[in-house]
Order: sequence, then C-alpha cells, then structure tokens
Amino acid sequence: MQRILVVGVTGAGKSTLARAVGERLELPYYEMDALYFTGPGWAANDTLVEDVERLTSEPRWIVDSLGYPEVRDLLWERADTVLWLDYGKRVVMPRVLRRSVRRTVTRESIFGGNRETWAGWLSKEHPVRWAWSQHAGRRREIERRTRDSRFAPLDTLRFSRPGDTAAWLTSVS
Repeated sequence: MQRILVVGVTGAGKSTLARAVGERLELPYYEMDALYFTGPGWAANDTLVEDVERLTSEPRWIVDSLGYPEVRDLLWERADTVLWLDYGKRVVMPRVLRRSVRRTVTRESIFGGNRETWAGWLSKEHPVRWAWSQHAGRRREIERRTRDSRFAPLDTLRFSRPGDTAAWLTSVS
C-alpha cells in the first residue's frame, strides 16, 4: 500500500480514513475536494489535471476520492490499493447531516475558503441532497471500476460496516 485511493459515497468517512491511514503509513495525504475547489464561489481548479498528474507521479500518496471525472481514470490507473467504504444510507446520512449542520452553524471555512450556508441546503448539490441522490449511482460506479480489467492489479479492500473498517485500521502500521 503505497498509492491508495479511499472511495465511497459522500459522508462515508473517506477523509477521516485517508488521514488515519496516511499518518500510520507516513503517506502524503491529498484531499480531493481541496484540490478541486480553489476559491470563493466554489471556483474549480483550472490546473486540476496537472496537479493530480504531478502528485500521483510520486511513489507514495493517499487520496480520498473516487476522483472527479477529469482525473478519475488517472487516479485509478496510478493507485495500487483501493479502500472502499461501501456503507448504506443508514450509516452515511446521519454522518453527512451532522457534518453539514456543524459546518453551517459554525460557518466553518472549507475548500477554497467556501462555507456551507442555510441557503445552500436548497441546492441539489448540497452534500446532504447529493449523498442521498448519488448513493446508488456512486456505488455502481465503484463496483464497475473494481471489476474493470484495466484496474485488475489493484488490491481492493471493501468495507461494508464501520466496525470492520475500524478493526482493519488497528492492524495498519
């Protein structure tokens, strides 16, 4: 495990797991949303492809994302391991709700200095609505990729329960 993707739906705990594994294995950790959203108004990074090409050309890294479409194949082709948090809505929805309420109430600055707002809850792209509407499709996409012959060399660890993930994490050193 030298080049790791942590994948799953919004709210599964990708960033949390990626940080923990990165610390244990002393891997540079990259948060995909922080790479993608680089400025006010949720401005997208014009150099995302180049940035991801550069960081994934390094021998060791961990990224917390399936990947945005423009870099998805690049990430999957360069990874050696996929950690899949395959949790149901009963797990992810309370998590994403708590996180979004906290971020909205505290006005926590995230990706590119942006913030979740009460008005943002009305958007179909709000994390809570996104997690609900994209859950099945995201799961199918990850499943398809794990079966794709292009990515057959990847070592894929699929976790369907947070307790299984936590137990596995205790063995990582």
